[in-house]
Amino acid sequence: MYQKIIPSINCEGQGNEQVRQAAAAYESGGADGIYVYQYSMVEEQREEFLILVKELSKTIDIPIYIGCYVKRFEDIKKALYTGASYVVLQKETLNFPEAIKEGALRFGTDKIYLLLDNLEDVLKKTSLDVLKNLCISTLILDRNELTVDFLDMIEVMSVPVILRDSLLDVQLKDIITLKGVTGIISDRFNSTELFQVKKTLKEQGVEVNTYESSLAFKEFKLNGDGLIPVVVQEYKTSQVLMVAYMNEEAFDRTVETGKMTYFSRSRQSLWVKGETSGHVQYVKTLQIDCDKDTILAKVQQVGPACHTGSQSCFYTDLVKKAHDTTNPLTVFSEVYETIADRKKNPKEGSYTNYLFDKGIDKILKKCGEEATEIIIAAKNPDAEELKYEISDFLYHMMVLMAECGLEWSDIVKELAHRR
Repeated sequence: MYQKIIPSINCEGQGNEQVRQAAAAYESGGADGIYVYQYSMVEEQREEFLILVKELSKTIDIPIYIGCYVKRFEDIKKALYTGASYVVLQKETLNFPEAIKEGALRFGTDKIYLLLDNLEDVLKKTSLDVLKNLCISTLILDRNELTVDFLDMIEVMSVPVILRDSLLDVQLKDIITLKGVTGIISDRFNSTELFQVKKTLKEQGVEVNTYESSLAFKEFKLNGDGLIPVVVQEYKTSQVLMVAYMNEEAFDRTVETGKMTYFSRSRQSLWVKGETSGHVQYVKTLQIDCDKDTILAKVQQVGPACHTGSQSCFYTDLVKKAHDTTNPLTVFSEVYETIADRKKNPKEGSYTNYLFDKGIDKILKKCGEEATEIIIAAKNPDAEELKYEISDFLYHMMVLMAECGLEWSDIVKELAHRR
């Protein structure tokens, strides 16, 4: 199990765009998660913060640790319904044990973290007993110095510990390798430094999550110019974006930085995709084919991949035959996009627009009716009827999603959390 490096973002007093940019930079920089927090008790500020985190969860894929004021189960539910992976409670929340217990029962104990910033609070036996009773999965401890008491306290912890540290004069290796410590939360790193920090820790023998090739470049089968072709796909949609080439230096640079770096055959030099345009490609996975002569790169593409401004370099049809696309993700996405377009651009005579015009109650009524039809059809030995009823239900469900501002990406992300 690797040690986690989790940057923190204090959202109090920061603009939403500033927070979004920082979170995106940390993700692309190699962070293992992001701790975003705003513990205001003011209801309006809390709601604005939850909306911000919900937006973040749609744009970044690494786990979000959300820190917010909690005194009721409803507060925990709202926090996790933003799409955050974990909720970080303050010690004051221990005054509301029933809320914590209900949250752990509903969402799982692994979702509940507790932040403690006072060593005496942790050392009290009563605090440790409370943690066990409330099923707190992980403690986040603010650390001031490596005292004997602190080290002894870590040893007796009955739950995993993440240290929160903003000191600049302490070797990271000294604190992240303490027994019982599973990671560090810190505001000390610039997003551009994370890959180097992890590389240094790796060299010091610390297990961290870094890009590391399972094969050496010399094991690849290269073309006559000593290069290997790279087919590049968008990791979410599998859309083929472009084809380029790498030499050994470009491959090593890609693995080291997490940014796609290629070798230009015309200029005979390395080039980092997006270095000039800003249309960077961040590595998600690199795979080699069975002959070891072609790399498949799945990336997060920022902006268009093609120099023409097209999302993909492959936009010119040479041969095309009409066919049905049966990829479930593609079909769901296309049907939903049509429904969403009807909402924005009403079409006369459209049944979808009829539902939108009638409003949420009509849409809910249709969803309920179609769900009932599924149950009835399922009792029939002929599965054909069930197929049609499920299709009707899915259509009306997507109308409901569009009405409520949900997209398939929201549903998929929530399901991914439940795997």
